[in-house]
Amino acid sequence: MSAALLSEPADLADAPAIELRGVTVRFMSPQREVVALEDISFTVQPGSFLTLLGPSGCGKSTLLRAVADIIAPSNGSVRVLGHAPADARRRRDIGFVFQDSTLLAWRSAIDNVRLPLQVGGGARSTVRRSPEDLLALVGLSGWEHAMPHELSGGMRQRVAIARALLGDPRILLMDEPFGALDEITRDRLNDELLHVWRETGTTILFVTHSIHEAAYLGQQVLMLSSHPGRVREIVPIDLPEPRHLSIRDTAEFGALAGRLRAILETC
Repeated sequence: MSAALLSEPADLADAPAIELRGVTVRFMSPQREVVALEDISFTVQPGSFLTLLGPSGCGKSTLLRAVADIIAPSNGSVRVLGHAPADARRRRDIGFVFQDSTLLAWRSAIDNVRLPLQVGGGARSTVRRSPEDLLALVGLSGWEHAMPHELSGGMRQRVAIARALLGDPRILLMDEPFGALDEITRDRLNDELLHVWRETGTTILFVTHSIHEAAYLGQQVLMLSSHPGRVREIVPIDLPEPRHLSIRDTAEFGALAGRLRAILETC
């Protein structure tokens, strides 16, 4: 258990990992006001895995950025572990993985993972896993000193995940991290991400455009409709744990994917 968790105030110990209530996000363009999200409300419990699915432009990335304190909602409230997002960010409770790995080209894999210890005030002074341990966790033992140009796209994303986990974040936000990868690599990283989730107990909020990825990874799938983004439905995924890729060949999985597709077509 991390030091931050031990010091959690008693009145916040049972707080949801993420809670949005009536969140609306508006932007001003030169021509008009754009409503990206409207009246978004949902709750994510600690240790759970929630996938976000919806058509392009429905505000999935905007939602993640509101949780991460990158943008502020125009209306409504966001709470992260019972705190304002800015407080959670300062406490290093949030890790973020983008679609691009954003590795520094002149730093080795291990030095990219170490980066949070050296910039922005550093990670927590006490961490459960060293950079070496985290690279092993994501399947990159032996690649510690490889440079980014020596790594495949999937390997670079594994480094990015290890870096996001360095400060023992209690919440991991992932914005289409596997979207640019080929299908075989993507499937392999889906399995490895589930392994990381089980090993760390981190709450994960994962944006994807893939119906099969959303159903395979998530305990629930939050479906967003577009223009503006609204919660269309939250679909429970009742699949056995631990999951393996072979489950995608079952009738049960096919029925779930079909249900998600039907909802997506109405969004």
